[in-house]
Amino acid sequence: MDPSAIPFETLLDELDFQLHDVLGVPGREEHLPLVEAAIGLATSAFAPHAATVDAHEPTFDGQRVHLPPCIAPALQAYAEAGFIAAPFPEDDGGLGLPYAVSQAMIAAFQAADPSTSAYPFLTAAAANLLRAFGTEDQKRRLMQPMLEGRFFGTMALSEPHAGSSLGDLRMRAIPQEDGTHHLVGDKMWISGGEHDLSETIVHLVLARLPDAPPGVKGISLFAVTRHHLDADGNPGARNGVELIGLNHKMGYRGTVNTALAFGASAPAVGELVGRPHEGLAAMFHMMNEARIGVGLGASMIGWAGYRTSLAYARDRRQGRHPDERDPTSPPVAILEHADVRRMLLTQKVLVEGGLALSLFCATLVDDLETGTAAEQERAKALLGVLTPIAKAWPSEQGPRANDLAIQVLGGAGYTRDHPVERHYRDNRLNPIHEGTNGVQGLDLLGRKVMRDMGAGLRLLLAEIQASATKHRTHPALEETGRALEHAAGRVAAVSGTLGMAAAQGQVRLSLANATEYLHMVGHVVIGWMWLEQAAASVGRDTPFHQGKVHAARFFTRYELPRIHRQADLLERLDDTTLTMPDGGF
Repeated sequence: MDPSAIPFETLLDELDFQLHDVLGVPGREEHLPLVEAAIGLATSAFAPHAATVDAHEPTFDGQRVHLPPCIAPALQAYAEAGFIAAPFPEDDGGLGLPYAVSQAMIAAFQAADPSTSAYPFLTAAAANLLRAFGTEDQKRRLMQPMLEGRFFGTMALSEPHAGSSLGDLRMRAIPQEDGTHHLVGDKMWISGGEHDLSETIVHLVLARLPDAPPGVKGISLFAVTRHHLDADGNPGARNGVELIGLNHKMGYRGTVNTALAFGASAPAVGELVGRPHEGLAAMFHMMNEARIGVGLGASMIGWAGYRTSLAYARDRRQGRHPDERDPTSPPVAILEHADVRRMLLTQKVLVEGGLALSLFCATLVDDLETGTAAEQERAKALLGVLTPIAKAWPSEQGPRANDLAIQVLGGAGYTRDHPVERHYRDNRLNPIHEGTNGVQGLDLLGRKVMRDMGAGLRLLLAEIQASATKHRTHPALEETGRALEHAAGRVAAVSGTLGMAAAQGQVRLSLANATEYLHMVGHVVIGWMWLEQAAASVGRDTPFHQGKVHAARFFTRYELPRIHRQADLLERLDDTTLTMPDGGF
């Protein structure tokens, strides 16, 4: 096998199956050629240079940032194909595709080269925020060029002293007589913050107005362009946004990551987006979309490692079966060894399960846009609970899958001669991206589960229970269905215990193991995703569909039982993390 190539030949079948057979997204004949075109471009224009952009990370000469020259034409081809604008309504200059279909298309690029695909990913999310909260003039001058790929976008949240703790941000926005604002302060960890890949960059920046109340209720959102724009939206002189320096990352090296100064030596002119002091709610519109995208990316980087290690296992011949007595017999493919099969099956259930969750969430986003009133209400409730899971579960399990891919290749996997070590380094960022997974656990248990007296969680568990009850009548699905029924019941009981503790004032204790709670609920949700995949596969006599049924059985027996240890820990309100003496560390 070519050590630099990712076997993409099964991706179209996988995405077709997930979208149309499992989720029932209509328009298969219309959408499948578009997904196939995305895979083709990802294979031809992104995957071949993934190792190059990893080896030659961005540099700054004091004047400008230099990127590997292969990035620009790849992004130009992406924009010209309409992929940035794909899910936007036609009235806004988009293709009007369902969000689920656009996510399936993006999946190919995230598997091929996640660091290059990050630029249009951020741009599309920023454009979608402007579509939701921007004025008509902002949509014309800022959003439209972003959809065309002429402008790129960023989200500028974190500051050097405050990452996820946005209530502590210090960036100031000083009102001007002409209605604009001058922003003053520094931002850190800004992906895509400085480059020459586009005519200009639209920074969406969180800052405080002079009359802002303290905490997160005093945050406003501003659009600050890298260049000043004339009345028609054409870039002119530089705005007062300066590059302080580059951050050098373990992975995602092709995505330039920056520290930026606003208003240090010249005014950084920005314009308010949305209402004063309501910027965080607007930014979460972008961030929640990004969180689902992070989960999708984590699964696809995991998928790339899985397919690479599977191809290696089919090709690499080493060792013999333990019951083989003849030492001169030819070695077998390592795919035949039970422990290698365990590692490959684990990768399969983690990455294809995570992909299923991402695409399911994408269908809920579609329901929010085009569904009936009942469908919109359901989608809103489910997304509230599922978004932190959709970000955190794949970004925990994707690197785990990549770690196993390295192990399948053995010593070769630990070298740069094969891409699996790069996949691991790239994916290790995703547990940090868009709010660390610890923050996602606190969000899930402390906010989303408790909201509206637990209505969102009850709806989720009811749908899981209904699916389990429906499908366990089939002999091939009975084991998984019954295990899911039991698991969902445990989640309900644990959630009640934790909710009662919080109501009694034991807030710190109830949240002490929020990450364990996140992992527990996430595993139950993925078990549901696998039950639905297996249900769409039973009775279909192809290796692909047989593999889905077998993988569901593997998840049921090897992965789902983990939740009972977590449930035991959570039910007894374990305080071990809280009571460890500081000096004991």
